[in-house]
Amino acid sequence: LRGYREMRRLRLLDARMTLLQRQGRIGFYGPALGQEAVPVAAGLVLAAADWVFPALREQGIMLVRGFPLRSFVAQLFGTSGDVLKGRQMPSHPSGRAVHQVSWSSCVGPQLSHAVGAAWAMRARGSTAIAVAFCGDGATSGADFHAAMTMAGPWRVPCVIVCQNNQWSISVPTERQTASRTIAVKARAYGLPGLRVDGNDLLALCGVLRDSFERARSGGGPTFVEAVTYRMGAHSTSDDPSRYRSAEEVEAWALKDPIARLRSHLAAKNLVTVASDAAIDAEFAAEIAEAVAEVEQMPPPE
Repeated sequence: LRGYREMRRLRLLDARMTLLQRQGRIGFYGPALGQEAVPVAAGLVLAAADWVFPALREQGIMLVRGFPLRSFVAQLFGTSGDVLKGRQMPSHPSGRAVHQVSWSSCVGPQLSHAVGAAWAMRARGSTAIAVAFCGDGATSGADFHAAMTMAGPWRVPCVIVCQNNQWSISVPTERQTASRTIAVKARAYGLPGLRVDGNDLLALCGVLRDSFERARSGGGPTFVEAVTYRMGAHSTSDDPSRYRSAEEVEAWALKDPIARLRSHLAAKNLVTVASDAAIDAEFAAEIAEAVAEVEQMPPPE
């Protein structure tokens, strides 16, 4: 039920922030439409001491781990309420309070950062782990190779999660890699490679929890491929209608992670139409209040 609430909140937030960008009130946004299950599952099973090295579509992890919505929205506007003081572009949030590191639009460097941080954690005798995220396109890049090369022999307490959403911006996965799956790439580096349904919150919680505990107990790193789909645009700078068909999107919409979890909960009489409406009304009001407050803030000093 917590995961269901968090996924609905993230979808409402993404829709509102995308609208604000279209209105010219914020400069950029990268929604997680169709991919909400991965960040929410990760946020639910991470320990408080663990560190997250995200890519574009993992910002929701911060909110699941307790990062204030007002501060999250302030980062998008770059106002004085932004803990980053307006120094990072919109939709690139981070927060020391929830152990989430800043990321770069240059695809992939967060992977090697996570491996290095995990090595340091082990050297200090910490029980914390580092968890890094990337897209399918990043697994064809040099930073992925460097991170996996070092993670294997060092056996660091790190988990690398690839959100395979079928598109590397405008390039389909089969055109950017000849690998049969993304998960199989782990074999060459001596890591376990796991493939999980990235639209199934419960399956994700199980696989991620096991991978995190393996790293935490000294079992070494794991590479996880979460098979999902980006139902919206890559970002507000993108027009996906130029490179993919509406039929493809419609087919994946039938596997919507929120709808799937809702069917499971409804079968157990845990959610109703009325409870859904109440959740949405609660979060819509919370988001509207945060936006109204943040837009009145002055710029950072």
